[in-house]
Amino acid sequence: MESVLGQVPAPTGLTEIEPIFDAVGNFTPNCFINRDLSTLRFQLRVLAQATNPRHPLLERMFFLTIFSSNMDEFFEIRVAGLLQKMKNGDKSSSLDGRKPSELLAEISQVAHRAVEEQYRILNEDILPELAKHDIRYLKRHELTPAQKAWMREYFFNQVMPVLTPISIDPAHPFPRLVNKSLNFIVSLEGKDAFGRDINRAIVPAPRSLPRVIRLPDELTGGKEHHVMLSAVIHEHVDELFLGMKVTGCHQFRLTRNADLALADDVDDIAKALEGELDNRRFGHKVRLEVTTNCPKETYEFLLEEFELDESQLYRVNGPVNLTRMLTNFARPELKFTPFTHAIPKAFRGMENVRTAKDGASMFDVLTQKDVLVHHPFHAFTPVVNLLWQAANDPDVLAIKQTIYRSGTNSEIVQALAAAARNGKEVTAVIELRARFDEASNIEVANMLQEAGAVVVYGVVGYKTHAKLMLIVRREADKIRRYAHLGTGNYHAGNAKAYTDYGLFTANEEICEDVHGVFQQLTGMGRPMPSHKILHAPFTLHDGLMQMIDDEIAHVKNGKKGRIILKCNAITERKIINKLYEASQAGVKIDLIIRSICCLRPQVKGLSENIKVRSIVGRFLEHTRVYYFANDVENGGKERLFCSSADLMDRNLLHRVEVAFPILDKKLFKKIYEDGLINYLQDNMQAWELDGRGEWNQVQASGEIYNAQAVLLEKICMN
Repeated sequence: MESVLGQVPAPTGLTEIEPIFDAVGNFTPNCFINRDLSTLRFQLRVLAQATNPRHPLLERMFFLTIFSSNMDEFFEIRVAGLLQKMKNGDKSSSLDGRKPSELLAEISQVAHRAVEEQYRILNEDILPELAKHDIRYLKRHELTPAQKAWMREYFFNQVMPVLTPISIDPAHPFPRLVNKSLNFIVSLEGKDAFGRDINRAIVPAPRSLPRVIRLPDELTGGKEHHVMLSAVIHEHVDELFLGMKVTGCHQFRLTRNADLALADDVDDIAKALEGELDNRRFGHKVRLEVTTNCPKETYEFLLEEFELDESQLYRVNGPVNLTRMLTNFARPELKFTPFTHAIPKAFRGMENVRTAKDGASMFDVLTQKDVLVHHPFHAFTPVVNLLWQAANDPDVLAIKQTIYRSGTNSEIVQALAAAARNGKEVTAVIELRARFDEASNIEVANMLQEAGAVVVYGVVGYKTHAKLMLIVRREADKIRRYAHLGTGNYHAGNAKAYTDYGLFTANEEICEDVHGVFQQLTGMGRPMPSHKILHAPFTLHDGLMQMIDDEIAHVKNGKKGRIILKCNAITERKIINKLYEASQAGVKIDLIIRSICCLRPQVKGLSENIKVRSIVGRFLEHTRVYYFANDVENGGKERLFCSSADLMDRNLLHRVEVAFPILDKKLFKKIYEDGLINYLQDNMQAWELDGRGEWNQVQASGEIYNAQAVLLEKICMN
């Protein structure tokens, strides 16, 4: 992977940048790493997992397909955005001062090498190893006569009835193809039924058909042998053009701009989004993928038709969409060892309790103490159960919930609907603009409205990204509130694959703050003062800046300064500048950044005291934790916040986000040790960023340490 990552051995000493400051005292563009190139470097770290011999074989295959999916989104959103900027004037708008045209050239160079490496891994590593375990994707020439006969019958019975070949002629212009759809361009000779000379046609592959087809066991001896839909169509494409000669058939895929444009002054967000969702399928073209055996004449014809240049062409040695190769193989020996998601001790015995009973009420537990869950090591069940208990509890008066990604089949949604039908005042703040989940969220909104819930869409221009649940309950002669605050979405599937924290609490000040956030989302008026939480776009950015300033002040007063920040991305310029200032003052800073990092660490005179690492492993790292020592050695009070917000412009300035403090000492220690120090010790899944902007995989010296494996052992085995 070294060649793909574009890396050379790490330099000795710190990288130097001259000059660090411009004429007016601002940090120069050289001090920053470009966001889009940093995003691409993260995708390469994902691709590297497909070569990791410590990962089981099917998991390596999974990482290969995840890389495909991630790259699709990268082109649909980031590359598409750069192309648009270039058309609008090719002016620099990035921290590092590069123009869109310069970025696109570098992205193309790196992405082409990466895709070439991706297919090399598939063909030379993954597929041969799968074959050793009797899992094969058979090519047409590898089929036995009996298998070919079965495939022919499958084509006529299952495939041909839903195919629609489209000739390209004056009466049939080039069809409008859906984003990322599989298509075939067919070269022809002869005349059709009307006597027309047709030399080209397009055959779209229906999305309703499976891309991978398992051959019957009686034809394979029970082995897991498959054929691709593309092979089935290719083998029998001449059946679609009777009386004509097929001289070529090649699969291709077109990627389009999939970002949604929504004005801030729309009257109805839901209706506006429904209109935009169709446009996403037919946005501007950004990438063309063809197979390596596609003739030059053919792909040049496609490039001209799509108004793309050759830098936007990707010739691949295999299926044009590896994501669709992933099949749910029943081969546990080739996957990560399964584990049982733990239940926090405070909630044990309540795993299946949906209606509060004597001795089984989660509300009783929370009146005594806060409870922390760390997904996926802890089950998502307590979150769902709390909602069900609230829905069925006659003493519960109201439930308020933010929804970013949940899905219509979510038990969260079902419990909220049940609560509304049971007469509770249910308010759902649904963020319709959660990328690629817009249609699902519109369905969720409709479902909850039909059940009698109040549904609001937050604030136009500010995505509601905070993860909040508030339950209002009458207890004796008073009203008491209970809250759940999280770093991740209310999505049971994500909770099995993403690392996230969730805090259950009845703390009056925190619950009052959560109540204030909901009031702002559903009503009008000025921001309500917060007691404990930090709230974007109002207090979170300034609060973080102040806490960094406090660490700087401690160092200037002859004490120690210490900051540890863990999140998915850091791009916001003022935060980065302040961290540079802290480093120059002598504050020791560790950043655990999963993906995008625009900060340049380990640069002499700029960031010697900042280290940046990324953890890429079995689970997607998604927790956001901010730690500030605050002179704890001299009696100061340490600060630790969990948050829904990354350190990005959009999160801190243009979204509704929440960072919540961990007040319980035991839970504080658990997050500090498990969620921060544990990851700083990892030498198996960790990558470190150097001052040149390159990521270097940490090489274990001595005993290996896998942070995620440690948590599996610590939480799930006890």
